Amino acid sequence: MFTSVKPNVRHIVPRELKGRSLLKVVYIVLEAQYQSSLSGAVRSINEKNPNLAIEISGYLIEELRDPKNYENFKREVSEANIFIASLIFIEDLAEKVVEAVTPHRDKLDAAVVFPSMPQVMRLNKMGTFSMAQLGQSKSAIAQFMRKRKEKSGSSFQDGMLKLLQTLPKVLKYMPLDKAQDARNFMLSFQYWLGGSSENLENFLLMLADKYVFKDQKKSSLQYVDPVVYPDMGIWHPLAPKMFEDVKEYLNWYNNRKDISENLKDPLAPCIGLVLQRTHLVTGDDAHYVAMLQELEAMGARVLPVFAGGLDFSKPVDAYFWEVVTKGVEPTPLVDTVISLTGFALVGGPARQDHPKAVESLKRLNRPYMVALPLVFQTTEEWEESDLGLHPIQVALQIAIPELDGAIEPIIMSGRDGATGKAIALQDRIEAVAQRALKWASLRRKPKLNKKIAITIFSFPPDKGNIGTAAYLDVFGSIYEVVKALKGNGYDIQDLPDSAEELMKQVIQDATAQYQSPELNIAYRMSVVEYERLTPYSERLHENWGRPPGHLNSDGENLLIYGKTFGNVFIGVQPTFGYEGDPMRLLFSHSASPHHGFAAYYTYLEQIWKADAVLHFGTHGSLEFMPGKQIGMSGHCYPDNLIGTIPNIYYYAANNPSEATIAKRRSYAETISYLTPPAENAGLYKGLQELNELIASYQTLKDSGRGVPIVNTIMDKCRIVNLDQDVTLPEKDAQELSAEERDQVVGDVYRRLMEIESRLLPCGLHVIGKPPTASEAIATLVNIASLDREEEGITGLPRIIANSLKRDIEELYQNNNQGILADVELLQKITEATNSAVAALVQQRTDAEGRVSMVSKLNFFNMRKKAPWIEALEAAGFPDVDGEAIKPLFEYLEFCLEQVCADNELGSLLRAFEGEYILPGPGGDPIRNPDVLPTGKNMHALDPQSIPTAAAVKSAKTVVDRLLARQMQENGGQYPETIAVVLWGTDNIKTYGESLAQVMWMVGVKPIPDALGRVNKLELISLEELGRPRVDVVINCSGVFRDLFINQMNLLDKAVKMAAEADEPEEMNFVRKHALKQAKDLGVNLRQAATRVFSNASGSYAANVNLAVENSSWEDESELQEMYLKRKSFAFNSDNPGMMEDNRKVFESALKTADATFQNLDSSEISLTDVSHYFDSDPTKVVATLRGDGKQPASYIADTTTANAQVRSLSETVRLDARTKMLNPKWYEGMLSHGYEGVRELSKRLVNTMGWSATAGAVDNWVYEDVNETFIQDKQMQQRLLNLNPHSFRKIVTTLLEVNGRGYWETGESNLDRLRELYQQVEDRIEGIE
Repeated sequence: MFTSVKPNVRHIVPRELKGRSLLKVVYIVLEAQYQSSLSGAVRSINEKNPNLAIEISGYLIEELRDPKNYENFKREVSEANIFIASLIFIEDLAEKVVEAVTPHRDKLDAAVVFPSMPQVMRLNKMGTFSMAQLGQSKSAIAQFMRKRKEKSGSSFQDGMLKLLQTLPKVLKYMPLDKAQDARNFMLSFQYWLGGSSENLENFLLMLADKYVFKDQKKSSLQYVDPVVYPDMGIWHPLAPKMFEDVKEYLNWYNNRKDISENLKDPLAPCIGLVLQRTHLVTGDDAHYVAMLQELEAMGARVLPVFAGGLDFSKPVDAYFWEVVTKGVEPTPLVDTVISLTGFALVGGPARQDHPKAVESLKRLNRPYMVALPLVFQTTEEWEESDLGLHPIQVALQIAIPELDGAIEPIIMSGRDGATGKAIALQDRIEAVAQRALKWASLRRKPKLNKKIAITIFSFPPDKGNIGTAAYLDVFGSIYEVVKALKGNGYDIQDLPDSAEELMKQVIQDATAQYQSPELNIAYRMSVVEYERLTPYSERLHENWGRPPGHLNSDGENLLIYGKTFGNVFIGVQPTFGYEGDPMRLLFSHSASPHHGFAAYYTYLEQIWKADAVLHFGTHGSLEFMPGKQIGMSGHCYPDNLIGTIPNIYYYAANNPSEATIAKRRSYAETISYLTPPAENAGLYKGLQELNELIASYQTLKDSGRGVPIVNTIMDKCRIVNLDQDVTLPEKDAQELSAEERDQVVGDVYRRLMEIESRLLPCGLHVIGKPPTASEAIATLVNIASLDREEEGITGLPRIIANSLKRDIEELYQNNNQGILADVELLQKITEATNSAVAALVQQRTDAEGRVSMVSKLNFFNMRKKAPWIEALEAAGFPDVDGEAIKPLFEYLEFCLEQVCADNELGSLLRAFEGEYILPGPGGDPIRNPDVLPTGKNMHALDPQSIPTAAAVKSAKTVVDRLLARQMQENGGQYPETIAVVLWGTDNIKTYGESLAQVMWMVGVKPIPDALGRVNKLELISLEELGRPRVDVVINCSGVFRDLFINQMNLLDKAVKMAAEADEPEEMNFVRKHALKQAKDLGVNLRQAATRVFSNASGSYAANVNLAVENSSWEDESELQEMYLKRKSFAFNSDNPGMMEDNRKVFESALKTADATFQNLDSSEISLTDVSHYFDSDPTKVVATLRGDGKQPASYIADTTTANAQVRSLSETVRLDARTKMLNPKWYEGMLSHGYEGVRELSKRLVNTMGWSATAGAVDNWVYEDVNETFIQDKQMQQRLLNLNPHSFRKIVTTLLEVNGRGYWETGESNLDRLRELYQQVEDRIEGIE
């Protein structure tokens, strides 16, 4: 993919034959560690053997992506005698190998394939031994293999090792010649696993003797049996042998003459290393030796263990424990574990067994770091790449180990292009060793002396925003954490009596005058001290000039803001620094951190000397600082800033994608926290009155009162602005038929139910305070509403509908059409679901409202009716299927315990003690209850596992609804192009739904391989598709680009497949547009069909959100320019290592867009909750580029409920405003958190303005109602002012700004009041009153 090393470095030809026979060998492997020992073996034969000379060619699997290399590979295989392959687990390349070798398999003398994908294994043949039947045959070996494979991936290789030991028994049952060949295959495997030059030399001689020159009298080919090394053991470069007993190793270690007495002290920190045996036996161990020496030089004892197979949990279980005597609990010998294999602990690159790995690590309970060697790149290629680590390696060696709970993915060795050997990268080895020892000292240091630096964020920079974090009451939570630390033996001084007092001490400097609303200054750092302690500070001059600069400085010193309470420091992370500077926002790459930012982290590590830093909440900017995307070097800012401090990070459980960036770029161990309990939005004011009118219509519609009620309903709709969401007839109800009146009422009712049932997180979460049982009801109702096919669980609404002999899908469709009877029925089903779940919760609640673990009543055996069955009967559904309900309610009971569990504080305290934090997925707890309980070290998913089959199914529904809606609004025409936005978190939560949507638009389907990974696509025929292929312009968020580069590769291939399909243009819009672009821009068809865009590597967002939040823009064209400048970097599957600036094609594709499209996938994050959505929205950009005056349609798919909806952008913004900002239930929930609640309000208003700026999607009444609710109401106005004057000022200025920019028309009196208020707030803040 990036590598430019040519395979010819592995090509060896004998100098002269001198009458010897020539043997040609071709090998292909995953990693380069066999290269040097194989080359050594061949050179040795060519120099010494009188009868035989060898010509050998070798390839690394990734090199086959280059067409030239692939042609050479095919040619060399066609001329070879022997073909060898090992560890071929990358599907698309495995197919290429099979395709190249199959035509020549019969004429090869031998093909030897070690563990790989089944289709490659089938190439094996040695005499009569063949695996061509692998998967079908009855032979003893094949059955054994099959059993092994079913069990798990790691045991496949281990299985072969066992088979080596049990061979004699198996061979008894085989005919003689067959037994001989099978034995030779197993012998080959032993030679190969032995890996040394001598073993490989004997391996080649054995093959030559038995299979190539078997008829000639070349019996002079002398070779010996393989030298066998232990399957697992302990290795040290200075030791006389490999040890298989830990006591014996420690005995040798303590008698060493070359180390100081300190290292022999059993109390010295001890680091366990996990190694791959192949590196030891092939002699490719320079990086292992370097790591060991570095750790010993820093004063640590080292315990390096290895395994020969792919199950590294075996040596961990065997050697990291001290067994004293029988009956005494064994204790771990190590303080930190560093795996240097780069692989998952169990299963390597094949099929992993995470539960087994986690079990082993949990028992050991030590931090588990996975450092990695570069596999597919040379050192120089990695150093020069913005992308950093190769995408295939990210999937295999970062994403997959994270599922085991691995932390700190730091690259420790490069690769020499010529010999393929690993080269230790000294500065990275030091970084890994120092960080490992810091984790070890967390374990060993007494709590009383341990120093913890809590870091909070302020974003956007304003005093009303100190302590921002998604869904978190930050100061309330910090207060709980500090109290817990105090109770746990940490040295905490002068802790105030309340969270509010704590906040004031951090934010207000008590000694300063009241009018300077300053943060408390914890430290003034002189420029001399800063430069001495911050070696990289010179690199910041280019962007920020000489220190101290004007940010976080008083003109002479750099200022560190925060406050110390004994051994806990609460500090405020400085901001990016360029939020208010419109010119800097335009750079396509982000700038460096400023001096104040660097000084903050220098202070934590060098001056205050923190033992650990706790980043508090989602999210700060450390991990988004410039540098490589993944695989940091010593020049990347996140690496420089965090230094050697262990980084623990509280992260919202529903945001696994950005949490993953924090893990990979700033080495964070994340601990997930719950989002606030969800509730239904409910109805209020005019909406509630409408609901009552509908209820009276239903009882009185056949009397004379029906008609006037419908008229009142229509009038009321206009008053509360529902007439934009419901088409109301322009005539009196008198003139409508009874059916038409029902239809109007059905439409209105459906909209009201949509508002009422919408889930919202109420209030903010406080760490250490799990939800009460009753707060969990709404979440459980939503868990109960989904079908879970893989668990064999049917959703409750479907069970109820089935009991009425109705199909729930049909009910959803009729409801969407506003058919009154079915809107009502669906409402009844929803209410019944609520009461059934409430009955379950009540049953399990104790007196304090918590979930009682005792009262697990087993109704299933007691012959009593379960309370939920009674609830359903009371609701009028007596015939529900008891068998279907049983698994559902057992599952709900389990989920209830998980929602209410309290692990967030416990996990944090354990992290501070240097223990292992259990891993768990992040995502939406409703779709994936495995996210619960929180307090886990959160990970994303294996990037090759999406989209899943279920995601493809839901994606098809959504796209079909989207196209139907667009056609209905566009005179029956299909849209030719849709501009789509892809988000990282969404695709993790939904397992790739939006990814699958794009594939279905273009008309391709993903094809999973034998291990369930998706690396291949197939074009769906036009007959099957039944419509034209729709063109797409895909904009990926920076986070999506970092996590899912493989998927970007698939999407790019999908579009290019469609563009190259020979189909009529009116049925293939991709081809139609690409042909025209190729002509207009003078490029070839593949270049013109570029449709996958994102930011430049290491850069995030369009910055439109920063400009809007800081009002640093004049007119909309500036925002559009920012978007085009920062988002026009193209991904190209023909050259996947680079994001190339390709604005020409980006613009020419965008201007064909008829619609823009985004997804909402979970109830907590909606369009106005975060600024990302409008930041990436191209609606006005497209309108400007089109130049024909036509506005593209904008749609939002809402898949938060079982009944997925496609709404227009304006409909969604209205729904959002009604259910959140204008909804008393929501804003009162927020304001109960005081200061932070007002901030949440002002944030929603600013994000609403963002939608006016980028899409013109906000109705005038929304601003009018905000003004009425928060400004005209005198009491409300005073409340906001007192709770958080800075954020209240932001609300006032935002309303004035939306008016000034022409987004809100209102009466002069409103504006006068706002201007007056602005003056009052200013005076209040300045302390004039």
